[in-house]
Amino acid sequence: MEKRRLEKLNIETSLLGFGCMRFPTTPTGEIDEPVAEKMLDKAIAEGVNYIDTAYPYHNGKSETFVGRVLQKYDRGSFYLATKLPVWLVNTLEDVDRLLEEQLKKLQTDYIDFYLLHALNKEHWDKMKEIGCLEHLEKLWAAGKIKYIGFSFHDSYEVFEDIISYRDWDFCQIQLNYMDAEEQAGLKGYELAASKNIPLVIMEPVKGGSLAVFAEDIMAKFHEIGAESSAASFALRWVGSLPGVKVILSGMSSMEQVEDNLNTFRAFKPLSEKEQETISQVTETLRGRVQNGCTGCRYCMPCPAGVDIPGCFGAWNTYHMYQNYNTVVWRWENDLGDKKQAKNCVKCGKCEQVCPQKLSIREDLARAQADLDKKEMVLS
Repeated sequence: MEKRRLEKLNIETSLLGFGCMRFPTTPTGEIDEPVAEKMLDKAIAEGVNYIDTAYPYHNGKSETFVGRVLQKYDRGSFYLATKLPVWLVNTLEDVDRLLEEQLKKLQTDYIDFYLLHALNKEHWDKMKEIGCLEHLEKLWAAGKIKYIGFSFHDSYEVFEDIISYRDWDFCQIQLNYMDAEEQAGLKGYELAASKNIPLVIMEPVKGGSLAVFAEDIMAKFHEIGAESSAASFALRWVGSLPGVKVILSGMSSMEQVEDNLNTFRAFKPLSEKEQETISQVTETLRGRVQNGCTGCRYCMPCPAGVDIPGCFGAWNTYHMYQNYNTVVWRWENDLGDKKQAKNCVKCGKCEQVCPQKLSIREDLARAQADLDKKEMVLS
């Protein structure tokens, strides 16, 4: 198992981290505990020593399950990461209450890696206002937390503000070859690396979007690695960055565990040819974008309630990956009937203010028609 040394913390972690937010589930939506336990056991037996969970995962049940499974292992043989749900924090008493609840669920006296979960500007400003970081440092001094960090979902500018606030022990960002310029992105990676802050990476396979492709894309990968999965190239792209210390994978089946273990048993950074292939794949995928919506939201609010950028985001993603499964939740649940393009009344107000001069009304009709067909379904 490939290991990476976190010089700042004087410890060594497995490059592959087990993300505990996508365990297999039963028909009723509960964690399929016998299967999930075997998956964790297999990963740990192969040298995975970084286990990442969080307060809301699996409707609040991930921590409890993980805590139970890890009782069979020596506490010093693994690193346990979980996260403070900052959206539930209004006072320092909330911090104490939530941490104590998490320690109880995880059946441990301390958390190795404790993160402020999913920081954005709003939550960050609130945490600064109540003195959360200073309080976490007291909890560190009390031995309840070993390393203080944060996970992040916002713009690079917000990331720069957060990471410059203190000398963080580590940070966690979303990064993959399709999102290199999104959120913190590669620019954020380089900033963290320049500050000697160890990086934990989430969404290296973009929620599964980079694991399953149409035949033309898969053919490109097969040319450079007939026995390798598409997901393995995404993981190796991230692992080729020396500042990355842990790559989280939310594994949902034993097959995914095995595939990831195969990638990290004898890890190899991407070759120049493999990097070129990924660049070609990226260019091909981005070439399938249907319109140039930048998500600036100048067109919002829509008088008819349509989430215009949301619809275009789903539409473009659907065509990029040619896979309805990559957008099904966003289209059917996040947007749903009320916010979908079909509710457009063609008033034209949006087109008057669109900086990109898009034919929004026409494109919304096309988006609805395409997504209603669900023609491209890969699994």
